[in-house]
Amino acid sequence: MTAAALMIQGCTSDAGKTTLVAALCRILHRRGVKVAPFKPQNMALNSAVTSDGGEIGRAQALQAQAAGIAPRIDFNPVLLKPTTDRRAQVIIHGHAIDTLDARAYHDYKRVAMTAVMQSWQRLVEEFDCVIVEGAGSPAEINLRDRDIANMGFAEVADVPVILIADIDRGGVFAHLVGTLELLSPSEQARVKGFVINRFRGDIGLLESGLEWLEARTGKPVFGVLPYLHGLMLDAEDAIATESHAKTNTRLKAVAIAYPRCSNHNDLDPLRLHPEVDFTWLAPGHALPPCDLIVLPGSKAVQADLTWLREQGHDIAIERHLRYGGKLIGLCGGFQMLGQMLHDPQGLEGLPNSQPGLGLLAMETTLKAEKQLRNVTGCLQLSGNPVMVGYEIHMGVTQGEALQTPAVRFIDGRQDGVISTDKKIFATYCHGLFDQPEALTALLAWAGMKDAKPVAFTARREADIDRLADAVETALDWEKLGASMTLPKITLPGF
Repeated sequence: MTAAALMIQGCTSDAGKTTLVAALCRILHRRGVKVAPFKPQNMALNSAVTSDGGEIGRAQALQAQAAGIAPRIDFNPVLLKPTTDRRAQVIIHGHAIDTLDARAYHDYKRVAMTAVMQSWQRLVEEFDCVIVEGAGSPAEINLRDRDIANMGFAEVADVPVILIADIDRGGVFAHLVGTLELLSPSEQARVKGFVINRFRGDIGLLESGLEWLEARTGKPVFGVLPYLHGLMLDAEDAIATESHAKTNTRLKAVAIAYPRCSNHNDLDPLRLHPEVDFTWLAPGHALPPCDLIVLPGSKAVQADLTWLREQGHDIAIERHLRYGGKLIGLCGGFQMLGQMLHDPQGLEGLPNSQPGLGLLAMETTLKAEKQLRNVTGCLQLSGNPVMVGYEIHMGVTQGEALQTPAVRFIDGRQDGVISTDKKIFATYCHGLFDQPEALTALLAWAGMKDAKPVAFTARREADIDRLADAVETALDWEKLGASMTLPKITLPGF
């Protein structure tokens, strides 16, 4: 191995692995280190299109941004996108190869590991340092056999490990000690120390616990990271529901959180806009009165549409439009708006066809070849604002409604639909709200004139720096440097 490497593994999901990797990438990048992120296996419904035409987890695209480089398929060679509770689409080196149940994928891991090590070898030959993110927890006993996501990878690649745990959940010492105890002796030796995440309060009250932890395990605590409120960083998978205090909101928007909701980070600019009262509608709740309803992407469109009807949302959506409300459909949400959905190959379940919501004169047929492309175009709204985003979908949509497109791309193609009554805006494009002018135009279309311009791409960049500053301050770089060898890297403070 020619590059320095470090792996961040967590005691639980959402312990802070993604953000710590992003912070380390930004810290090293700012010091001139050629650094790359790497996640051997990711399971997430949030994904991004890479510069080399593939698909990876959205979190690895964020980490690539932190490292100052374009996302590529080698940063996340294996991506699993659940289609049901037992099956997932398997994406290898950026492209879907099959949909497998859990047992079949377990057998497939030998092949997946080959792809992982191919990507790993390319990265360590090109970069000075690779910061690796684990998945879930390394102490999942039932998943240890043929593991490619945590210690199974770390042992083969010979990479040192830091364990991170979230103190905000409670039980942080039990998480760290228990995880360490469940590892094999060689894996325990590979763990060089701990990081505690999301601490708020008096650090002095924690010190006795830190001393106990170090004495109990013989391993150092590298740092206690603060709880950072209001970070705008793309969630890896779970829908971000953190509330933000707002005053003087002028538009109420509701997005429906169906079971297989995907790429829900599309809605972050709406969720965080200071003048938008935004709500993710949870199961079992009726649609409230609002100005704008958003149907986000879906990894299982027919199943999510069935769920939507069971919740009574189809009737509520019709009533919303009848009384002058606006509706945006994104990707899978766009497909739901048509007259029919066809899945002749059974790509999302059994082969079948199902009526859509019937709000647009179009039909969608799922096909095995997934459309993956980064796009730039103009929204067909007042001022024709520029949008920059990406497409990830398997459907081909046709019909009369497409004669009034929502977006025209710079390559001459067109996409989506604006309904003839101007109440529905539907598109395959993700990233629809990221550009300030596009967001302002969409809010004006939805009824909020003269919205404050907010540059969320700039906000995301600033928040990566804010995160990196906090991590750089909180980590004990002397302990970190003494506990592992990181060739080619000058650690902060050295």
